[in-house]
Amino acid sequence: MEKALEILVIGGNRYVGKRLVARLLADGHQVTVLNRGSAPPPAGVEHLLADRDDERSLTGALGSRVFDVVVDQVCYTPRQAAIARRVFTGRTRRYVMTSTVEVYEYEDSTDPVREEAVDPSTAAVDPGLPWDDPAFLETHYGEGKRQAEAVLAAGQGFETAMVRVAHVLGGDDDFTGRLAHYAERMGTGEPIAVPAVNRPATYVYVEEIARFLAWAAGEDFTGPVNAASSGTLSTEELCTAVAAHVPGGRAEFRPVEVGEVSPFSFRRSYGMDNARAARLGFTFGEARQWLPRAVAETLGKGD
Repeated sequence: MEKALEILVIGGNRYVGKRLVARLLADGHQVTVLNRGSAPPPAGVEHLLADRDDERSLTGALGSRVFDVVVDQVCYTPRQAAIARRVFTGRTRRYVMTSTVEVYEYEDSTDPVREEAVDPSTAAVDPGLPWDDPAFLETHYGEGKRQAEAVLAAGQGFETAMVRVAHVLGGDDDFTGRLAHYAERMGTGEPIAVPAVNRPATYVYVEEIARFLAWAAGEDFTGPVNAASSGTLSTEELCTAVAAHVPGGRAEFRPVEVGEVSPFSFRRSYGMDNARAARLGFTFGEARQWLPRAVAETLGKGD
C-alpha cells in the first residue's frame, strides 16, 4: 500500500462524498470530515463541525490540525475559495477541488473539450457578485466554479488540482431526481421536453468518480483535469435505459425552441476529453457499459 495520508474531506455527507470517504478509509488513510453536521460520518472518521463560509468558524474547528491533502467537495464560489486559500495555507501541501463540466459552459464545440480551453490562471474573478444569494448561485453555477478555480490557482502556499466532474449517474441515493423525471413521464405518457437541437454529454458513474477522487488525493499533479467516462450519451440513450424499468415505457420527445427542457438534455455539447487523466495514470471506463447498472440502481431495480 502507498503511504497512509492525513486527509481532510470538506463536505463528504452524501452521494459522491460518502463513497470517497469510504474509499479513502479502505485505502488505509486517516480521514477527517468537516461539514455542518447534517448527517453523521461513517465509523473511523474524525468529524469537525464548521460553516466553511465562516472563516472564524473554520479556523476554530481546525485548531492546530494539519493535513497532507484536503479534498474540497463543496467549493462553489470565489469567496469560499479565498477563505480556503487563507485558512489552509500552512495546513496542507495539496488541495483537490471538486469542480464541474459546467466551467465549459461557453465552449460550444462538438469535439470533446480539453482542459486548456478554460485556464484557471487567466480566468477573471469578481468577488463582488452576489455569491451569497442562492438564486444567483444556482443560475451561475459554472461561473462560480470557474472563479473558485481561479482563486485557488492564483495563490501560493499549497498545490492545487481541480477535478472537473462530468454529470454523475448511479447509486440508490441519487438525490437529483433527474432519471426519475424520465421514468415518471414514461409512466404517465407525458412528453419529454428537449431542445430542438439536442446535444450529447459526457457522464461518469458515481463509484468511478469516487475512485478517481481517492486516487487523485494521493497523486501530485496540479491544475485542471477532466473526470468523465469515455464516450458521450444522448438523451435518447438515457431514456432507452430508463424505459427498461418502466412497464410499457416509451419516451415521447417534444422538441422546443425556447423555454425549460428536461434534465440531461442540452442545447450545447458537454463532451469532455479525458486524455489527460489517462496520461496521468487513471483510465476511465466506457459510459455505455455501466449505464444499465447505474439506471437500475437509481430507479430501485439494482441487485
